[in-house]
Amino acid sequence: MGYNYLTLDRKHTDFQQLINLIKFEQEVSISPDAHERIVKCREYLDKKLKNSGELYYGINTGFGFLQDVRINDDQLEQLQSNLLMSHACGLGEEVPGVIVKLMLVLKIKSLSYGNSGVQITTVNRLLEMHNHNVLPIIYTQGSLGASGDLAPLSHLSLPLIGLGEVRYKGKRMAASEACNILSWEPIKLQSKEGLALINGTQFMSAYGIYNLAQCNRLMKWANLIAAISFDAFGCLPEPLHPNIHSIRPHKGQVNVAAQLRDLLEGSVILAGKKEQVQDPYSFRCIPQVHGATEDTISYVESIFIQEINGVTDNPNIFPDEDLIVSGGNFHGQPLALALDFLCIAMSELGNISERRTYQLISGQRKLPLFLVKDPGLHSGFMIPQYTAAGIVSENKQLCTPSSVDSISSSNNQEDHVSMGANAATKCKRVIDNVEKVLAIELLTAIQALEFRRPLKTSKRLEETVAAFRKKVSFNEADRILHNDMMISIEFIQTQEI
Repeated sequence: MGYNYLTLDRKHTDFQQLINLIKFEQEVSISPDAHERIVKCREYLDKKLKNSGELYYGINTGFGFLQDVRINDDQLEQLQSNLLMSHACGLGEEVPGVIVKLMLVLKIKSLSYGNSGVQITTVNRLLEMHNHNVLPIIYTQGSLGASGDLAPLSHLSLPLIGLGEVRYKGKRMAASEACNILSWEPIKLQSKEGLALINGTQFMSAYGIYNLAQCNRLMKWANLIAAISFDAFGCLPEPLHPNIHSIRPHKGQVNVAAQLRDLLEGSVILAGKKEQVQDPYSFRCIPQVHGATEDTISYVESIFIQEINGVTDNPNIFPDEDLIVSGGNFHGQPLALALDFLCIAMSELGNISERRTYQLISGQRKLPLFLVKDPGLHSGFMIPQYTAAGIVSENKQLCTPSSVDSISSSNNQEDHVSMGANAATKCKRVIDNVEKVLAIELLTAIQALEFRRPLKTSKRLEETVAAFRKKVSFNEADRILHNDMMISIEFIQTQEI
């Protein structure tokens, strides 16, 4: 597959394809098969409504508790537009543009199966919005993670009918203004379309995919930074020995131990004589702790890939079986549980990182107290550890599971919800915090490593140290470390490893 294009249909979409989509800012399309299935489903639904007097939820009835209210045929278009307007009740921060684009992609993917009853013109407009970077303004608060991500998906869909706001070419504007610039006519929504657009888990799923991409990136950094800390603290190599991990062969643990051995290969510091018998757990148990997080990331990825390769609106339409069936595929429980698990696993990656930072500044192993030459006159690296500790504590508070909560809505018709949207947004906060904690460890570990000179660590790690030293110099005396910390965060965000 080329790096400039992603085709969406009922064929399996894997995680790497979504990573490429983000990384290479690919455009998207649907396949001829998806086009045919969408058209076939719409034609079936039109005929069904014309020839049947039955009630179909959300198609010719009201929504939620109003499910038994019949809507006249001449009001069906208004019903769907009313749905988008009435449900666009988001508050809070703006959803980042990269996640909005993922929401568009995942909504198109779900509609491409031909079980949702939308018009092909509606899907084509969603494609155009993505490919022209017309990104709806969406807010982080408003979804209960069941009945679909109603509020955020309503904001995503409003521009289809010329309403709401978008960002286009770096400017926030009314959707109608962007449509005028691009000569787009508002879509006239047909029966079921509004419900197909706002029922679904694309807010949770887009956050989850984005979070997982960040987790994979930070996992690599966590292992590399831990390896620098390992040598800076003068640790023993024995805890990385493959025999230890072969008799407790959790996949992540085995992988992390192997990565640290590779990262430290050729280190003069590691090969030197050590006085201690064992090292603290935050060093000795890196494979076990980091490895458990790696395994969790893999598990959560499997849940989200399963989710995005499915249909999550309601009701579902099966033209070949002559069925229109109401169910609950919009319920975000699988995602909520997985996101809570991911929060905990990533929080632990930050937790053990902060402990290594603490050990490095503690004046042990012939390292100066707080890693400064004249402690007392200078505070050195005392307070970056405070900052890391405060962030780690915040993460522990954020790890209270969202999925154990629920609240009744729609007059008790929707009486159990997943709160997966809250799990998704707070998971991003946890991951962003972990990046900061790792950046503090990196800054501290490289400072500590300088006190091992003239001995060197491995070639691989020395390359990272050299690249970092082009950005941040050795700390001879107290200076404003906030600036160094911000540069360290930027280094992790931009440096390829």
